[in-house]
Amino acid sequence: MKKIINWKTFAILAGMCAVTSLLVIPYQVALVPELADMGVFLYINALIQGIVIFSVATFLGLLLVRKVGFNLPVIEGPDKWESFMAVLRSSTIWGFMSGVLIVLADLGFQGFSVSLALEETSVPVWAALMASFYGGIAEEVLMRLFVMTLFVWLISFVKKTDEGAPTDWGMWTAILLASILFGLGHLPLTGALTEITGIIVARAVVLNGIGGVVFGWLYWKKGLASAMIAHFTADIVLHIVTPAIARAFM
Repeated sequence: MKKIINWKTFAILAGMCAVTSLLVIPYQVALVPELADMGVFLYINALIQGIVIFSVATFLGLLLVRKVGFNLPVIEGPDKWESFMAVLRSSTIWGFMSGVLIVLADLGFQGFSVSLALEETSVPVWAALMASFYGGIAEEVLMRLFVMTLFVWLISFVKKTDEGAPTDWGMWTAILLASILFGLGHLPLTGALTEITGIIVARAVVLNGIGGVVFGWLYWKKGLASAMIAHFTADIVLHIVTPAIARAFM
């Protein structure tokens, strides 16, 4: 009997997502201290939501990924280490460049909102590092493996190549739609820091959309692990390097 998904891959990805749902909590508490009032229930709630949400996202993503022709070379391929080394350097470079571009783009929103660097100067480095694992793993499983793959699959019903594969137009549309949702998904935490206005929404979509486009393109061309590496690297630039530079000039 043919398996509908690779259950080993499911267990690994869903498990890592659930764990990183706990790892991101110190970062969230550092930005919004009121969350600490929930005590242990904050962790219990995060773990339950993480297990449910990411189990569903991982299952559906793995179910659809083969239907649209995506590959997971580092995660499921026969030569995992060789595949990992093949994408490590380029993915890290793309992640670094996207992080720098996001920081530069954020300068255009200064005067309308607090900058990324100033928001995070109070976050301990260790907490920012753990949050970067959440971004690189959980957010990529949710936004690329599930959401982007879902959009590609749906768009393929409208237009596909003569061979039945998704078109480049369909891929880019899915990348952009997933990037927009990725940006909007950051608004709840932003709303705890400042009033949500049109500028704040635009900032969230533009800044996170930059990363979303890069990570989506890497997922398409090089696989999920490449997008994860790039996202993790970008988060290191955003959550650790940039705040450290800002603290040095404060």
